[in-house]
Amino acid sequence: MIKQSIIENVLNAALSTGGDFSEIFIEDKYVNNIALQSNKIEKSISGRDFGIGIRIFSGLQSIYTYTNDISEEGLLLAAKRAALAIKGGGTGTIHPLQKEIFDPIHQIAQMPQTVEHARKASIMRQANEIARNYDERIRQVTVRYMDEEQNILIANSEGKFIEDTRVHSRLAIQATASEGNELQTGFYGPGAHAGFEFMENLDLTHYAGEAARIAVTMLHAEECPSGKFPVIIDNEFGGVIFHEACGHGLEATAVAKNNSVFANRVGEKVAPEIVTYIDDGTLANEWGSLNIDDEGEKTRKNVLIENGILKGYLIDKLNARRMKTESTGSSRRQSYRFSPTSRMTNTYIAPGTSTPGDIIASTEYGIYAKYMGGGQVNPATGDYNFAVEEAYIVKNGKITHPVRGATLIGNGAKTLQLVDRVGNNLAHGAGMCGAMSGSLPVNVGQPMIRVSEITVGGTKGE
Repeated sequence: MIKQSIIENVLNAALSTGGDFSEIFIEDKYVNNIALQSNKIEKSISGRDFGIGIRIFSGLQSIYTYTNDISEEGLLLAAKRAALAIKGGGTGTIHPLQKEIFDPIHQIAQMPQTVEHARKASIMRQANEIARNYDERIRQVTVRYMDEEQNILIANSEGKFIEDTRVHSRLAIQATASEGNELQTGFYGPGAHAGFEFMENLDLTHYAGEAARIAVTMLHAEECPSGKFPVIIDNEFGGVIFHEACGHGLEATAVAKNNSVFANRVGEKVAPEIVTYIDDGTLANEWGSLNIDDEGEKTRKNVLIENGILKGYLIDKLNARRMKTESTGSSRRQSYRFSPTSRMTNTYIAPGTSTPGDIIASTEYGIYAKYMGGGQVNPATGDYNFAVEEAYIVKNGKITHPVRGATLIGNGAKTLQLVDRVGNNLAHGAGMCGAMSGSLPVNVGQPMIRVSEITVGGTKGE
């Protein structure tokens, strides 16, 4: 993207005031966003974004700047201005840059930039038609298509010089059903670290049909009772609770500053033996996967909790300094406009031995959360509340009628300890995670699990 000699000069300039580490992150990104609503393409936006981020460390002090000026003069000026904020005591030097070559984990068959918009629009129209034809009560369908090609180069004063191309594709389907004064929506948004082949191989009947089915099912659902109940959380996107309430607490961004309930607890039992919690950025073509993180480290499978015992954290380079340890290949950023920090990739509860049928049959009374919605969490305490998109009452070991208005309220660390069944049907769901280094594609996942007790906020008393 830029001559190696210029990169070396910029890294040197960044160390001119005594910093001990410098890094340059170069990004060239192509994005396509298309929206279909009311049976027609309402919006189609394509864009390209190019920029460069420069980061400097001096001990535990970190300075970050970015620019769109790719001239050598402009880059040197940005580096020197950033360096003025550093008050280092030494003279930083750079090691010779050595280009790293790796075998990509995620094979891309069709680069989205080579596919004409008409083919992309065709898939959207098919999804729209499937959802609309599901039931006459479907009044509106919105389909959003996204693809992204991100080309990056990372170099630093330790001699790292590495490049990568990342490709993401996602289709989001929202269906709205109405009857009388009732209005309900359903959503499904599959995504992958893959090219247009992902779109062509999607089971649109399943995804569009599910979005419509959820909306129709919840139209005349009863009001959810409130109280403390056993809660069965289904697989796939059900993992969003532990992503938010536990996953963020295992990121070094919080742990290194003791702003997490999991800080300084490695080796302790934090969950039942049936719970193993993993973050794995190497899963082939999964939405949250990467070949390398945003500091140029290869991603890996990080076992965070194993058989209930806390084993480690997700760690980036700066927080590794604070914690006197090593990076775990977990540094991520939305773009060159953000300084990277520790973030999740594909985070999930590993499969257990129970079958979904056994979990349901062994529940005398409780709530079955089939699809989770959005929620909020305080990462320092782990306190959370999450809406349930589709829920049912379980009675005498059977799923009975649907209920709406269910909200799960609790504390992540405590909820983790109350998991008493883990199913054998692991699946992943695609989502976006927002934090201090921007909004990122992540997978959340789990098999069906049961929590022995969660406070359920509903719209009628039990």
